[in-house]
Amino acid sequence: MGVTATVRVMSPEEIAARSGGETPYLLWPERGTHFAEREMRLRQLAANHPMREFLLFAADLARAQQAQLAAYPAVALPDHEALDRAASRLAPPLAAIDFPRDPAWRSELRALLARLPDSLPHAARDTIARVARADDAWLETQADCLLAGVTRGLDLAAAPLVAAGLQVYFTHLLLSVQAGAIGRGQPFGRIEDETVCPACASKPVASVTRNAGELLGQRYLGCSLCGLQWHMVRIKCAHCLSTQAITYQSLQRAADEPDTEAAASAVAQAEVCDSCGHYLKIFHSDRDPHVDAAADDLATITLDLLVSESGARRHGVNLMLLFGEPDGQTGDSTGDAAEGGPSSKAEASGATRPPDPPDPGPR
Repeated sequence: MGVTATVRVMSPEEIAARSGGETPYLLWPERGTHFAEREMRLRQLAANHPMREFLLFAADLARAQQAQLAAYPAVALPDHEALDRAASRLAPPLAAIDFPRDPAWRSELRALLARLPDSLPHAARDTIARVARADDAWLETQADCLLAGVTRGLDLAAAPLVAAGLQVYFTHLLLSVQAGAIGRGQPFGRIEDETVCPACASKPVASVTRNAGELLGQRYLGCSLCGLQWHMVRIKCAHCLSTQAITYQSLQRAADEPDTEAAASAVAQAEVCDSCGHYLKIFHSDRDPHVDAAADDLATITLDLLVSESGARRHGVNLMLLFGEPDGQTGDSTGDAAEGGPSSKAEASGATRPPDPPDPGPR
């Protein structure tokens, strides 16, 4: 008897993309370079930066992440039936909040921490040692809080370390599922909610416009967890999907008139939606070919501070630098954390202001 399966039906846009006629919807992280490129960008950005020590710490984390991803062991993957069910419901097949994590992620996190350099400041080393010694139940609780976007009960000092392990695990999971689906149909594609990652339902960290070939000028949102990128047209709110009342602010003019000449030519911009009051950063690789969504987001927290003064709330999340709400949610979110991925899309009660970044201390 032949094997039958429900495969995700491609939209006309995806079919055209396969034939070279349109922009591909998804861009995949490369196993051999994903975190290595982030590390290089972080080190580049750290030079003469006020957050130099923190960016170098994040670079050390990215180096350890790359080494761990390259040698990650086999983990439990969703079976064909689970992938088919997700496809039929236009749901993300690896939804981070609900997906049963393989216990291997904890041992791989501990191995990742062991790769971090001994030259890190004492405060950072103490936190690394504490996380490495933590029992499995504590790690799972921290992971649940991170993936649900809840800061109540979350150890904010340890959060970047736990997040680093989760990022490697979900990136490995994404690439393993994709590789295992060869010959069966595409396990990942468009889902009902285009504001979150089509694979794991996480929020984007930021968006990047591409600078080469058929992707020239096209915008992709980068997942804050698994690294998948998905296409979204420009001048469209990544939170409410409105194409009206979109303005752009930059560090040059964020506190003044938007859409000035300085803002229009900036590498880093905040795409602000006046309809819903949210924003997402956009980085232009045609103006700097080395931009990395996660790295450049960390290096431009000043832009978050300036834009938040106007009352705009951040749509994206960077798991390397979290900030909390009075009710225990991360980012701009309140209400049911399970809605829309790692952070809820429920309306916040007021503008949120990112904190000063943690200081790992001088080296």
